[in-house]
Amino acid sequence: MDYKPIINSDGRSSYGVANPGYLRAADGPPAMFAPPAPDSRGPSAPPASMFDNMPGYEGTVAGGGGGFLPPPMPTQPSPQPKPGPEQPQWNIPSISETTAREAFALWAKSKCCYSSAPAKDGVITNMEAFNTYRYRLETFIESRLTEWSHEPYNGQPVDAYAQHPPGPWDIPATAPSYFTDGKQIIKVPYTSSMKSCHVCMGMGRAPCKDCAGAGNKVCWVCNGAGFRHGNDRCSHCFGRGRENCHSCQGQGSKQCPTCQGKQQLLVYINVIIKWTNNSDDYVVEQSSGLQLDNLSKVSGKELFRDSQYLLYPVMGFPDPAVVTAAQRLINEHQGKFSQTSRILQQRQTIELIPVTKVTYSWKGKMHIYFVYGNEFKVDADNYPAQCCCTVM
Repeated sequence: MDYKPIINSDGRSSYGVANPGYLRAADGPPAMFAPPAPDSRGPSAPPASMFDNMPGYEGTVAGGGGGFLPPPMPTQPSPQPKPGPEQPQWNIPSISETTAREAFALWAKSKCCYSSAPAKDGVITNMEAFNTYRYRLETFIESRLTEWSHEPYNGQPVDAYAQHPPGPWDIPATAPSYFTDGKQIIKVPYTSSMKSCHVCMGMGRAPCKDCAGAGNKVCWVCNGAGFRHGNDRCSHCFGRGRENCHSCQGQGSKQCPTCQGKQQLLVYINVIIKWTNNSDDYVVEQSSGLQLDNLSKVSGKELFRDSQYLLYPVMGFPDPAVVTAAQRLINEHQGKFSQTSRILQQRQTIELIPVTKVTYSWKGKMHIYFVYGNEFKVDADNYPAQCCCTVM
């Protein structure tokens, strides 16, 4: 099938089917049909040939797919960890009966349709405190990866091969405060070069996606027929069967979004620096009956804190489970994060989380509830005066 130009009413040319039988309605003008536009767009991802071979950055790819880069070996011996501060007396205070009762009453009041009678009239018969500790290890690390990037060329300096670029870990960066996550992207010096845009093939414009580069589209009113209801010419497209594309103003192409019409791109390497605080907790199992998941929602009294470049495990703690957990987590963190990152600081803390098991009597039966955390939260799954609200 051949295509020949057809002059539109606005003076621009589009393409129609050169066939004596033109699809027409009655004796009206032929309906216009545009051929499929050739795909003149370049690849969406930059080709590998677009990137220069920069010394020290041979594995760098677009999009940062090369993974994190291991830090270089230190030129000086790493500082050795020091023993932590003198440790306090490990003890747990008990809450008073008044505190336990007030916390129970506030909890019952917060529950829809719960009667406050058990919390108000129940008689406390026993209170038992449980030593519950939470050990937390934090390791603050710096990680670096590199990626090729590009931006429209607007006369920026081109410095590739002017001299050897600095290594990924030689580029200075300002870290945030310890144990605070952060990210910084820095352009690597002496890696910038100018390349033709791979998306528009250096033309500065790309085919319009809305009209497939034709400059016009099928009339949505007559669906390309040119006429409606028999011999009535379509008033929307004036019988042409097509209408100019509003997205590209009938030009069939739009400014290339990648190079923004500049035709050229500045291609360079970025180093992406991430600071991450990695935290792991260990909570000592306790036999009170309270689920450990509840303790993740509350805070405790901090008994011990030690922060250094590298840590010694906590020593002299009365619960051997905490000592074992500290040794295990410190070994895991130092072994895991030193492979692909640079450890900047570590911190270990021990919190005492108060848990009190309260036994009380109400209407001749014994019940229990728990008061836990500095916030005096309450857990009472088997509250004896629950009721259901029914909507009539």
